[in-house]
Amino acid sequence: MRLAALYFAASESAGQGSFSAPRKTGKGIMRAPFMTWTPKMSVGVEVLDEDHKILVGLLNDLHDGIIDGHGTERLGRVLDGLVSYVDTHFAREEALFAQTHYPGAAEHIRAHRALTERVQEIQTRYNKGLFDALSQDTLNFLRTWLTEHILGADQNYSMHLNANGIS
Repeated sequence: MRLAALYFAASESAGQGSFSAPRKTGKGIMRAPFMTWTPKMSVGVEVLDEDHKILVGLLNDLHDGIIDGHGTERLGRVLDGLVSYVDTHFAREEALFAQTHYPGAAEHIRAHRALTERVQEIQTRYNKGLFDALSQDTLNFLRTWLTEHILGADQNYSMHLNANGIS
């Protein structure tokens, strides 16, 4: 939770961190977000919805940093934050699965592990100086994966968690 608080504090002060509103670039130009969280993405569990919004905001920050030509060190910090928060969010979901004996947990966790491996690979390549690891194709992959995962697999656990008193 501390990372989320730091993320939003830093984002608010910079005028960034939005998951749906137009974003101001470093040059004062307004730009549509790369990815938008919408109410139809809600899984009916407040803490997980907030996690999803943070992930969308981090992906937007990464995209904006690339577009605005931020330095490799700054982009590296945003990438590190994204990788770290992916782990935090997946751990939170998986703890709720265990707590409620979610029957789809094994398949869902496999999807989590596959993405975790992919983002860690991107991070490793970037940290080795292979800056093409943060290409538009990579950003598009992350946006598509996150959107499809939230609207697909994550929606599948919504009723189960709600029926077990988690909202």
